[in-house]
Amino acid sequence: MSLTLQFALDIVVFTEKLEERKKFVVARQILKSGTSIGANVREAQNAESKADFIHKLKIAAKEADETGYWLEICRHSQNYCFDQELTEQLISITKVLSKIIGSSKRRQSPNQHINESSN
Repeated sequence: MSLTLQFALDIVVFTEKLEERKKFVVARQILKSGTSIGANVREAQNAESKADFIHKLKIAAKEADETGYWLEICRHSQNYCFDQELTEQLISITKVLSKIIGSSKRRQSPNQHINESSN
């Protein structure tokens, strides 16, 4: 099972705990951004071009950053549950995304980037 799929499944369980505590707004935000990471990675796997691939992975990275924000809210708010393991999973996912984006950018030729940007 992929890192992002396992993370999404763990996010579902975590947000259910938040909902049990009636923390619906934060639970919904975490559920949306946390499950979106893997969905964007999956979309990247079917990208139409290298630029599209990078773009979709950048969106996944932004969703990971947003998820991290909401988890920090949980960590520092009274009466909210928190799961350090989710933060550790998120750090791993962010590192992988960053490496893939970086190496993909380095492999992309300058002319290809200009041509695809103008479309």
